[in-house]
Amino acid sequence: MKKQQLTTLIVATGNPGKLQEMQAHLQGVNVKLKLKPEELDIEETGTTFEENACLKATSIAKALGEWAIADDSGLAVDALGGAPGLYSARYGSSDRDRCDRLLQELGDRENRQARFICVVAIARPDGSIAIVSEGICEGEILYTPRGSGGFGYDPIFYVPQHNKTFAEMSPELKRTISHRGKAFENLLPQFTNLQ
Repeated sequence: MKKQQLTTLIVATGNPGKLQEMQAHLQGVNVKLKLKPEELDIEETGTTFEENACLKATSIAKALGEWAIADDSGLAVDALGGAPGLYSARYGSSDRDRCDRLLQELGDRENRQARFICVVAIARPDGSIAIVSEGICEGEILYTPRGSGGFGYDPIFYVPQHNKTFAEMSPELKRTISHRGKAFENLLPQFTNLQ
Protein backbone atom coordinates (compact mmCIF):
# COMPACT_ATOMS: atom_id res chain seq x y z
CA MET A 1 0.00 0.00 0.00
CA LYS A 2 1.34 3.43 -0.99
CA LYS A 3 2.15 5.78 1.88
CA GLN A 4 -0.03 8.87 1.98
CA GLN A 5 2.17 11.92 1.44
CA LEU A 6 1.93 14.75 3.91
CA THR A 7 0.68 17.75 1.91
CA THR A 8 -2.35 18.69 4.02
CA LEU A 9 -2.76 18.74 7.78
CA ILE A 10 -6.22 18.84 9.32
CA VAL A 11 -6.14 21.16 12.33
CA ALA A 12 -8.10 19.76 15.28
CA THR A 13 -9.91 23.03 15.89
CA GLY A 14 -12.90 24.94 14.59
CA ASN A 15 -11.11 28.22 15.31
CA PRO A 16 -9.89 30.00 12.13
CA GLY A 17 -7.66 32.25 14.28
CA LYS A 18 -5.76 29.25 15.61
CA LEU A 19 -5.38 27.90 12.07
CA GLN A 20 -3.84 31.22 10.93
CA GLU A 21 -1.50 31.24 13.92
CA MET A 22 -0.35 27.68 13.15
CA GLN A 23 0.10 28.53 9.45
CA ALA A 24 2.37 31.44 10.44
CA HIS A 25 4.47 29.07 12.57
CA LEU A 26 4.77 26.66 9.63
CA GLN A 27 5.95 29.26 7.09
CA GLY A 28 8.43 27.74 4.70
CA VAL A 29 6.99 24.25 5.15
CA ASN A 30 5.16 22.93 2.11
CA VAL A 31 1.94 21.91 3.83
CA LYS A 32 -1.59 23.28 3.72
CA LEU A 33 -3.70 23.51 6.87
CA LYS A 34 -7.44 22.87 6.89
CA LEU A 35 -9.96 23.20 9.73
CA LYS A 36 -11.59 20.02 10.98
CA PRO A 37 -15.25 19.54 10.03
CA GLU A 38 -17.54 21.30 12.53
CA GLU A 39 -19.47 18.14 13.38
CA LEU A 40 -16.30 16.37 14.56
CA ASP A 41 -16.05 17.23 18.23
CA ILE A 42 -13.43 15.71 20.50
CA GLU A 43 -13.84 15.61 24.25
CA GLU A 44 -10.58 16.50 25.99
CA THR A 45 -10.37 13.76 28.61
CA GLY A 46 -6.58 13.73 29.02
CA THR A 47 -4.88 14.60 32.30
CA THR A 48 -1.96 16.45 30.67
CA PHE A 49 -1.51 18.87 27.77
CA GLU A 50 0.32 16.11 25.88
CA GLU A 51 -2.50 13.59 26.36
CA ASN A 52 -5.08 16.10 25.11
CA ALA A 53 -3.01 17.15 22.07
CA CYS A 54 -2.42 13.50 21.10
CA LEU A 55 -6.06 12.60 21.72
CA LYS A 56 -7.29 15.40 19.44
CA ALA A 57 -4.75 14.69 16.66
CA THR A 58 -5.40 10.92 16.75
CA SER A 59 -9.20 11.28 16.77
CA ILE A 60 -9.25 13.64 13.77
CA ALA A 61 -6.69 11.59 11.81
CA LYS A 62 -8.61 8.33 12.33
CA ALA A 63 -11.99 9.91 11.58
CA LEU A 64 -10.82 11.45 8.29
CA GLY A 65 -7.98 9.12 7.28
CA GLU A 66 -5.69 12.14 6.87
CA TRP A 67 -2.68 13.67 8.65
CA ALA A 68 -3.81 15.83 11.57
CA ILE A 69 -2.27 18.38 13.90
CA ALA A 70 -3.51 19.47 17.32
CA ASP A 71 -2.25 21.51 20.19
CA ASP A 72 -3.24 21.87 23.78
CA SER A 73 -2.04 24.72 25.89
CA GLY A 74 -2.68 26.59 29.07
CA LEU A 75 -1.36 28.74 31.85
CA ALA A 76 0.12 27.24 35.00
CA VAL A 77 0.49 29.53 38.03
CA ASP A 78 2.84 28.30 40.79
CA ALA A 79 0.98 29.88 43.73
CA LEU A 80 -2.26 28.24 42.56
CA GLY A 81 -0.72 24.75 42.37
CA GLY A 82 -0.50 24.89 38.58
CA ALA A 83 -4.05 26.16 38.03
CA PRO A 84 -5.79 26.99 35.78
CA GLY A 85 -3.67 24.49 33.78
CA LEU A 86 -5.77 22.16 31.62
CA TYR A 87 -8.83 24.25 32.47
CA SER A 88 -7.37 27.57 31.28
CA ALA A 89 -9.97 28.01 28.53
CA ARG A 90 -12.83 27.03 30.84
CA TYR A 91 -11.79 29.23 33.78
CA GLY A 92 -14.50 31.75 32.95
CA SER A 93 -17.01 32.59 30.23
CA SER A 94 -14.84 35.26 28.55
CA ASP A 95 -11.20 36.37 28.41
CA ARG A 96 -11.97 39.14 30.88
CA ASP A 97 -13.75 36.73 33.27
CA ARG A 98 -10.76 34.37 33.15
CA CYS A 99 -8.25 37.16 33.87
CA ASP A 100 -10.43 38.61 36.65
CA ARG A 101 -10.87 35.21 38.30
CA LEU A 102 -7.14 34.48 38.14
CA LEU A 103 -6.23 37.88 39.62
CA GLN A 104 -8.84 37.45 42.36
CA GLU A 105 -7.57 33.96 43.28
CA LEU A 106 -3.96 35.14 43.33
CA GLY A 107 -4.88 38.18 45.43
CA ASP A 108 -1.81 40.04 46.69
CA ARG A 109 0.48 37.00 46.90
CA GLU A 110 4.08 37.84 46.18
CA ASN A 111 4.82 34.65 44.24
CA ARG A 112 3.51 35.54 40.77
CA GLN A 113 5.60 32.95 38.84
CA ALA A 114 3.73 31.35 35.95
CA ARG A 115 4.33 29.66 32.64
CA PHE A 116 2.43 29.12 29.44
CA ILE A 117 2.75 25.53 28.19
CA CYS A 118 1.90 24.27 24.71
CA VAL A 119 2.12 20.76 23.31
CA VAL A 120 1.69 20.15 19.57
CA ALA A 121 1.01 16.66 18.22
CA ILE A 122 0.92 15.40 14.63
CA ALA A 123 -0.87 12.14 13.86
CA ARG A 124 -0.56 9.93 10.79
CA PRO A 125 -3.71 9.00 8.82
CA ASP A 126 -3.93 5.74 10.83
CA GLY A 127 -4.05 7.74 14.08
CA SER A 128 -0.54 6.90 15.28
CA ILE A 129 1.42 9.84 16.67
CA ALA A 130 4.34 10.96 14.46
CA ILE A 131 5.57 13.99 16.44
CA VAL A 132 5.01 15.50 19.86
CA SER A 133 6.63 18.84 20.69
CA GLU A 134 6.44 20.99 23.81
CA GLY A 135 7.11 24.68 24.30
CA ILE A 136 7.21 26.64 27.57
CA CYS A 137 7.35 30.39 28.13
CA GLU A 138 8.21 31.50 31.67
CA GLY A 139 6.78 34.70 33.07
CA GLU A 140 4.77 36.17 35.90
CA ILE A 141 1.26 37.39 36.55
CA LEU A 142 0.82 41.15 36.96
CA TYR A 143 -1.54 42.71 39.51
CA THR A 144 -3.43 44.60 36.77
CA PRO A 145 -3.81 44.00 33.00
CA ARG A 146 -1.56 45.83 30.52
CA GLY A 147 -1.80 46.09 26.74
CA SER A 148 -4.56 45.59 24.20
CA GLY A 149 -3.16 42.93 21.84
CA GLY A 150 -3.47 39.18 21.94
CA PHE A 151 -6.20 37.23 23.69
CA GLY A 152 -6.86 35.12 26.75
CA TYR A 153 -4.47 35.79 29.62
CA ASP A 154 -2.11 37.92 27.46
CA PRO A 155 -2.77 41.24 29.32
CA ILE A 156 -1.70 39.79 32.69
CA PHE A 157 1.14 37.49 31.54
CA TYR A 158 4.37 39.46 31.85
CA VAL A 159 7.72 38.37 30.37
CA PRO A 160 10.52 40.07 32.38
CA GLN A 161 13.24 39.66 29.69
CA HIS A 162 11.15 41.78 27.32
CA ASN A 163 9.59 44.04 29.98
CA LYS A 164 6.19 43.47 28.34
CA THR A 165 3.03 41.45 28.68
CA PHE A 166 2.03 39.24 25.76
CA ALA A 167 -0.69 41.85 25.08
CA GLU A 168 1.96 44.58 24.68
CA MET A 169 4.14 42.62 22.24
CA SER A 170 4.11 42.78 18.47
CA PRO A 171 2.63 39.62 16.92
CA GLU A 172 6.12 38.79 15.55
CA LEU A 173 7.80 38.99 18.96
CA LYS A 174 5.04 37.00 20.65
CA ARG A 175 5.21 34.35 17.92
CA THR A 176 8.97 33.99 18.47
CA ILE A 177 9.04 33.73 22.27
CA SER A 178 5.63 32.26 23.12
CA HIS A 179 5.01 28.72 24.29
CA ARG A 180 3.32 27.94 20.97
CA GLY A 181 6.22 29.50 19.05
CA LYS A 182 8.72 27.36 20.95
CA ALA A 183 6.66 24.19 20.45
CA PHE A 184 6.61 24.80 16.68
CA GLU A 185 10.31 25.71 16.66
CA ASN A 186 11.05 22.33 18.28
CA LEU A 187 8.70 20.57 15.87
CA LEU A 188 10.03 21.97 12.58
CA PRO A 189 13.35 20.00 12.44
CA GLN A 190 11.36 16.77 12.91
CA PHE A 191 8.83 17.80 10.28
CA THR A 192 11.15 17.21 7.32
CA ASN A 193 11.45 13.52 8.28
CA LEU A 194 7.70 13.07 7.74
CA GLN A 195 7.76 13.80 4.00
